[in-house]
Amino acid sequence: QVQLVESGGGLVQAGGSLRLSCAASGRTASGYGTGWFRQAPGKGREFVAAISGSGGNTYYADSVKGRFTISRDNAKNTVYLQMNSLKPEDTAVYYCAATTRTFLQVVITQYTYWGQGTQVTVSS
Repeated sequence: QVQLVESGGGLVQAGGSLRLSCAASGRTASGYGTGWFRQAPGKGREFVAAISGSGGNTYYADSVKGRFTISRDNAKNTVYLQMNSLKPEDTAVYYCAATTRTFLQVVITQYTYWGQGTQVTVSS
């Protein structure tokens, strides 16, 4: 079993930056494909970014490409999401999720383990 805990959310003005962290514990998620998803009020959960187990491959939703960067430190069992140039439409609860495979996934149903989420609010 893998436990994921997100941190780093908060309130920021438009144009600002935040860095989210996803710490894994239990049966190590180091080496598993990991992704970030978000869910805004009244909307479904959507894909944001994913990274392969080695960190060598990444993939982003078009809406965040060029502004967000996903990375990982397997020695610390932690995946990060650096979010720059934030917009009010980025406001959502952000979730970290892990697969049981080494390659990255973009389909939500491929993710087995989920964190509880962290709130990101961007004011205009």
